Amino acid sequence: MLIPDSPVLVLNSGSSSLKFAVYPADEQRWLSGKLTRIGLDNGRLETTDRQHRIQSIQCDLPDHSAALTFLFNWLQEQPTIRLCAVGHRLVHGGITYRTPQRVTPELLADLRLLIPLAPDHLPAEISLIEAVSQLYPELPQVVCFDTAFHQTMPDLAKRLPIPRQLADEGLIRYGFHGLSYEYVLSQLAREAGPEAAQGRILLAHLGNGASMTAVRQGKSLDTTMGFTPTGGLMMGTRSGDLDPGVLLYLLTNKQMEASALSHLLNDESGLRGVSGLSSDMQELLQQAPHNQAAAQAIDLFCYQARKQMGAMLTVLNGLDTLVFTGGMGEQAPAIRTQICAQLDYLGIVLDPDRNAASAAVISPEGHLPVVRIIPTNEEIMIARHTRQFLALGQAQSNTFSADPGQNTNTVNR
Repeated sequence: MLIPDSPVLVLNSGSSSLKFAVYPADEQRWLSGKLTRIGLDNGRLETTDRQHRIQSIQCDLPDHSAALTFLFNWLQEQPTIRLCAVGHRLVHGGITYRTPQRVTPELLADLRLLIPLAPDHLPAEISLIEAVSQLYPELPQVVCFDTAFHQTMPDLAKRLPIPRQLADEGLIRYGFHGLSYEYVLSQLAREAGPEAAQGRILLAHLGNGASMTAVRQGKSLDTTMGFTPTGGLMMGTRSGDLDPGVLLYLLTNKQMEASALSHLLNDESGLRGVSGLSSDMQELLQQAPHNQAAAQAIDLFCYQARKQMGAMLTVLNGLDTLVFTGGMGEQAPAIRTQICAQLDYLGIVLDPDRNAASAAVISPEGHLPVVRIIPTNEEIMIARHTRQFLALGQAQSNTFSADPGQNTNTVNR
């Protein structure tokens, strides 16, 4: 049985990093941190506890399995931590998975079949799940899919204008950032009430990865990302939408290999590519007054965001609430100002003082539509889903203790 106060470990894997957080039932985070430079020299574990104390440890992290082993060993040294489960963020659930799932051999087999849909993400995420299973085979694991939130999109919104047989093979618009949107929508209901959360809502997740989603009656109707997280808005290092002819030109005239093209679109484009300087918006804002390329990158990002916002509003047939979230959405008043500057004809107006202070509501008092800032928290959403899944009796749980003598899932070292 699930121990009510036992914390959930949330894992979120990147290509060379591993983010984690430990959440008890009250959702007041005990620990968070990340392991960085996995597979590179000078690996590091950085942690922050509930008292905001920061710790940094240099360590050897040749691969994700080694990083996970180091993390579990470190957790065993922390008093009072008795994990009941591990929750994972998975970028892709394909057309099948609409809800969180308990990790089983059958699920892992299905996930491996989905790797062609997310080759830059799923292999590392699957490896992490397998590593947890090898270290602690009795510790329950639950996976939460970033695509699940968008399963409610109408078929017309999912359809790509390509031959039907390709759509039948899974080449459709999936949408991403779903866990972020799900959390922000739940927070909107808490802050503004359930009626507001059922209205016409535009959610703008503007971070290193950026997307927008049109929501009505709590359901995703359309979103800017498509078949992959590369599509839609221009991002930190991703191109966003491109004329397919550009890709054909690069393949034929530049003789680019698929791997090089993927690197160009996902790692060298967006803000970094246009500016020739950085993918960090704060750095670009600092450089813009005396760097024309940095200024153009900012202008292009805001221009594209404004266009995509207009497209989403046509899907909603109006707007009741606009919510900014993500790193730029939460922390860059200048970007919010520039995006919204030419949208007053749609009723979107910012209060300069509230916006400069990044207040919870940044539109004028009593004005409609309401413009809000809601900080996202995908990790809480994963912990919440994991705990709810286990508590509903869909899986049996075990506990992992920081004290090896009390650990029901101890491995020999």
